[in-house]
Amino acid sequence: MTRFGKYPQRSLRDLAEEAVSAALRDAGVDAAQVDAVFVSNSVAGIVTGQESVRGQTAVRGLGLMGKPIFNVENACASGSSAFYLARQGIRAGDFGTVLVLGVEKMAHPDRRITYRALESAADISDLGELGNAQGSIFMEIYAEKVKKYMKATGATQHDFAWLVVKNHEHAALNPVAQYRNHVTEEEVLQSGDVSWPLTRYMCSPIGDGAAALVLDAARESPRAVPVLGSAMSSGNPDADQGHHHPGVERAARAAYEQAGVAPADVDVAEVHDAAAPAELESYESLGFTAEGDGLRLVRERASMLGGTLPVNTSGGLVARGHPVGVTGLAQVVEIVEQLRGEAGERQVAGARIGLVQNAGGDIGGVSAASAVHVLGNRSERPRRRYPAAQRAGPSGPAPKGAESGR
Repeated sequence: MTRFGKYPQRSLRDLAEEAVSAALRDAGVDAAQVDAVFVSNSVAGIVTGQESVRGQTAVRGLGLMGKPIFNVENACASGSSAFYLARQGIRAGDFGTVLVLGVEKMAHPDRRITYRALESAADISDLGELGNAQGSIFMEIYAEKVKKYMKATGATQHDFAWLVVKNHEHAALNPVAQYRNHVTEEEVLQSGDVSWPLTRYMCSPIGDGAAALVLDAARESPRAVPVLGSAMSSGNPDADQGHHHPGVERAARAAYEQAGVAPADVDVAEVHDAAAPAELESYESLGFTAEGDGLRLVRERASMLGGTLPVNTSGGLVARGHPVGVTGLAQVVEIVEQLRGEAGERQVAGARIGLVQNAGGDIGGVSAASAVHVLGNRSERPRRRYPAAQRAGPSGPAPKGAESGR
């Protein structure tokens, strides 16, 4: 992947070339061996004006034209959606080797353009006064959810500030993170209100970037990482209300079942913290703790490097960055590096099972799309950390085979 940041002089094609070239080189394949390409992008239609054939324009000149190229847009879950669909193509036997690319340019000289692009990821008929917000409407939506969570659990701004501090500590060890600086809780709390209780540092930044990976049915490389499970769910505004996320729970339950693992088997996770408190809620939706008990992992400092369940070792969306159509793939990149033992100073010792949770958009106050992927080696079962949290665990047989992301 590229380093995330603001690159006014770089095009989508330029960013794509960097990520694609690195992914093919890492996988040990060339463009001619790729059977199909899935390209995720969320906001180019508004930010750059390239509404259609975004993938074709991004990979033109990279030796991939003439192959099936699929354009995938699913708000902030675009990258995970492309990953899911590519894997389905392999499982169906249609493709042997697939390139998955996420590429995004969010930064624009007129920030109102960026905010309008983000606004389009919600049902515009629901926006009302939110549609006139001076910033991202999603932070207004998150803020309302967070207030309910605080009332239900006793969580405070200091708990959310610690999550930001943790993720900046992790990002400082990640050479491709957008922000590699350390921050204190006081700096987070004093960074300016976006929408109380969210401060500026609690919100993911605007940025550009690209990430790519290769899915290969053969799994011949010793560095290949098996994809054990991959599932998606849409939000149901008529049923999915409350401070927890049933859409994430549905996707997690299906992914765990495919993988043949339980939440307590996960060694390292990348979760969707577009606003810092969302990470805390993900602990519960993914079954790492019981509902309402996610705060315990924060106050025990369990989710930091060296803790019992490191989460967002990349720095998460708030520090690594969040070019929306790329995020789901960047999360997979981090987990692959962790499971290969190639994460350097942020390496989780002995990591064998990794999880990605990615969400996108808003429909009636709930996430419009949720994805969960499980990667690793199920033959080496890690220790179980939270036996009481297995409510989202497997309830059926694992699939006969698994693909690999490399």
